[in-house]
Amino acid sequence: MILKDRVAIVTGAGSGIGRAGAAIMAREGAHVSVVDRNIDAAETVVAEIRSTGGSAEALGLDVTDDAALESGLSAFMARHGRIDILHNHAGAQVAGDLEQVEIEGFDRSWSLNVRAHFMAARLVMPMMKRQGSGVILNTSSSSGVLFDREMIAYTTTKHAVIAMTRQMAGDYARFGIRVNALCPGWVDTPFNVPFIEQMGGRGAIEAYVREKVPMGRWASVEEIAESILFLVSSRSSYMTGQILVVDGGETVV
Repeated sequence: MILKDRVAIVTGAGSGIGRAGAAIMAREGAHVSVVDRNIDAAETVVAEIRSTGGSAEALGLDVTDDAALESGLSAFMARHGRIDILHNHAGAQVAGDLEQVEIEGFDRSWSLNVRAHFMAARLVMPMMKRQGSGVILNTSSSSGVLFDREMIAYTTTKHAVIAMTRQMAGDYARFGIRVNALCPGWVDTPFNVPFIEQMGGRGAIEAYVREKVPMGRWASVEEIAESILFLVSSRSSYMTGQILVVDGGETVV
């Protein structure tokens, strides 16, 4: 197991990619804090992990609540005495172009997709520095490297995650801490509901994926989880400040 005895935190781990990422880390030997604002969903993931012999615990909190985030992460690190992996995954899509997007939605996107990543990384960094090691993985999106039609809040925040990732990586590499970003393309999860509605329904989005993605299909969460495992493990030990795009070839078209 390539993550044996590692201690990990995964935000937004109650469903979709976060759930699959938490599961694969636990499968490979890590003890995982499954963080989600829906505690029932987090506990379900923990039960699934434990049923296959893995080690995990649930943490229910809203990552945009600074006090709750600090309390939850600090208590977790105090219990385990270290933190090896932070995967900042919690995020949201808010549809609309410059004129259509709700200002509140734009602000909510920034708070969740960027600021919460910043705050969680800020909270774990002192312990990682003391250890002289650690990995932070920030989830961006293929929308962080592409134009995404009428999704200004989402694309703005996902581009910002990439810039923040590179800055963190450059600042903290000398402490033995690696920081990279994952940019998934089209992954078939409920996360896409806002864009599916904007596109005009499931049939329209299926046609869009077939046309725009050279591989002609969605990714599964299990496929993305393999990339997560690569980025948080020693398999990527000489990799920091990098952006791994996993999109079926969409960005090469």
